[in-house]
Amino acid sequence: MSLKIRTLGLTDYEPVWRDMQAFTNNRDAHTADEIWFTEHKPVFTLGVNASREHVLAPGDIPVVQIDRGGQVTYHGPGQLMVYPLLDLRRGNTGVRTLVTALEQSVVDLAAEFGLQAASSREAPGVYVDGVKLASVGLRVRRGASFHGMAVNIDMDLEPFSRINPCGYAELKVTDFARLGASMSLQQAEQRLLPHFLAHLNRQDASIVAA
Repeated sequence: MSLKIRTLGLTDYEPVWRDMQAFTNNRDAHTADEIWFTEHKPVFTLGVNASREHVLAPGDIPVVQIDRGGQVTYHGPGQLMVYPLLDLRRGNTGVRTLVTALEQSVVDLAAEFGLQAASSREAPGVYVDGVKLASVGLRVRRGASFHGMAVNIDMDLEPFSRINPCGYAELKVTDFARLGASMSLQQAEQRLLPHFLAHLNRQDASIVAA
């Protein structure tokens, strides 16, 4: 069953979240897996058990409480969102395997530019010299995954100063552009996808219209 790849463009966060929920709730054993790529208009999102005390000064950026794991983070233009909507039971894929595949795809992308990135078991995501480059937050329902990963490509990082990113007051955040790796979001998607599919051991992907 072919894995469908969709590129959604610049989107509002909440409708895409609701679409992910609906897709997961309505899927059955015959539903093809999908990966959605998008970038969001500015929004802070809080995980299901997140504390609002980590939202310091949101200003005019909306704050949305959602149903993924993790604490507070920021999404905005110039950040590549990767949403794997996968039947984990059908693929015999564990959550840790999926998280590792997401993280390692960013590590591999960074390596293309000569950057040494690494994941952390203590705080999911990808880091370069302890500075966060990508964040991961998943939800699994009925054996299927949704939500996913945010990869900072070339974005305004100021909103991260309005929160304690991922619940850590001293955590610093960067993006590929500031690390000297220049690429568009489209280029980032095209370069990241093969790495992610390889770590998932999936060779059956097909690109479809959003």
